[in-house]
Amino acid sequence: MIQHTSSTFTLNTGAKMPAIGLGTWQSKPNEVRDAVKVALQRGYRHIDTALAYGNEEEVGQGIRDSGVPREEIWITTKLDNPWHHRVEEGITSSLKSLGVDYVDLYLMHWPSSTDPSDLKKHLPDWNFIKTWAELQKLPASGRVKNIGVSNFGITNLEKLLNDPSCKTIPAVNQIELHPNCPSPKLLDYCKSKGIHCTAYSCLGSTDSPLYKDQNLVKLAESKGKTVQQVLLMWGLQRGTSVIPKSVTASRIEKNFELDGWELTEGEMQQLSSLPERFKVCGDAWLPVKVFFGDDE
Repeated sequence: MIQHTSSTFTLNTGAKMPAIGLGTWQSKPNEVRDAVKVALQRGYRHIDTALAYGNEEEVGQGIRDSGVPREEIWITTKLDNPWHHRVEEGITSSLKSLGVDYVDLYLMHWPSSTDPSDLKKHLPDWNFIKTWAELQKLPASGRVKNIGVSNFGITNLEKLLNDPSCKTIPAVNQIELHPNCPSPKLLDYCKSKGIHCTAYSCLGSTDSPLYKDQNLVKLAESKGKTVQQVLLMWGLQRGTSVIPKSVTASRIEKNFELDGWELTEGEMQQLSSLPERFKVCGDAWLPVKVFFGDDE
């Protein structure tokens, strides 16, 4: 049996990223600091945040509170949409807020170069290909160890990878993945290009309909596990890293109890065949469309 809590995925850069991390999106102020501290003290070694979450400072405080040495922790953060034309400023801001000298992974949060003076508009003279050209320069400085993207579907990945300015293949694509948004085509595409996928909203987010799915509930009961643990195991066994978000100490612990058991091939298939579909994160709030329905 794989010890999932200590397992890693090797990226196309050779870096080893912890398979399980703590997500911090939608975590309320003052809760994040404790959640990060608790997670690290319970054994988590990957913390995921973003400039857009407005909590990088608290995440940094939680890391320091934990007493776990910085070099043992994988920190992921992300460039916000209105900062696409200011990549250097973006990473400088994140490092300052986190209180660290480097991050292990820096992602372009969305393929949308939003105009900071009007968030309903796209910058007229900029696009995500130009943003990636700037991101590619960062690893040389030592302040960013690996670069990647987030919320990129096949259409936009093709655009990026086929552009002559793209010299570095993203190490990671962080995307929404759960049994009601499994995106098998996108996973296969990324695998074919050597891009590792991290699953966000891997539990289906707050008040997830998945928690009431009777097939899933029965499967969890038969295994003596929580629905959340089963969802995380499904993600891990698909070859994706998972970053479940929680601010409750008991849930943070439970989500990390993934050693010594696995889902059978039949159980994996059962979850992958759930017919319902929903997305936690759509693109209606962005000035450009980024999801084209071609990833299923």
